Amino acid sequence: MQGGISIAIGYLPVAITFGLLAKSTGLQLYETVLMSLIVYAGASQYIALSLITAGTGVIEIIFTTFIVNIRHFLMSASLSEKVEDESIWKKALYSFGLTDETFSVASMKDGTVNASYLFGLMLIAYASWVINSGIGYIIGASLPSTLQESMSIALYAMFIGLLVPSLKKQRKVLYLAVLAAVFNSIFYATGRISTGWSIVLSTLISAVAVEWFYMKYERKRENG
Repeated sequence: MQGGISIAIGYLPVAITFGLLAKSTGLQLYETVLMSLIVYAGASQYIALSLITAGTGVIEIIFTTFIVNIRHFLMSASLSEKVEDESIWKKALYSFGLTDETFSVASMKDGTVNASYLFGLMLIAYASWVINSGIGYIIGASLPSTLQESMSIALYAMFIGLLVPSLKKQRKVLYLAVLAAVFNSIFYATGRISTGWSIVLSTLISAVAVEWFYMKYERKRENG
């Protein structure tokens, strides 16, 4: 649990902001807390809020959040090499608590890690996210209605905040973001594809196109 304290503190402002935005989106308190309890994925929950605001269907929301969280397959595969041999039910339980932050802390720990360590690490982080989501909603409910409505702009600011650090590390992310925006704009202009599926298709097509281009570029550079 000591290892998870820093994560819990880091989750506090993000979870509170999620609660505030959930209130402005129109969710009830129990729906906000239930989303954090069941989904427990920051970026996906923020995206879900934006899709709910746009009136997107359930299938599109599920598919979009699945794409966003698909990196967890790689993280869990990597972490499985570091954990001690445990029963399947224990692995199933602590795999639910796997996030970018808990993965980083567990991966950097010296030696192997056991189920007890992972349960302690993930439990305090999970509790912080769920509890502070509810606190954020309650705070939002006490704000003036005009301020609650204006909170929706914070959702876009949050996405920009998530994107900018990645842009500094890899130029590929910039190409991906721009290309996805172009495709989404084209799909939206046609009026034949719903907002949710437009985002899903734009993400998939852009990811495949950018990765294909970089593979061709790397092969060309290797071959001189």
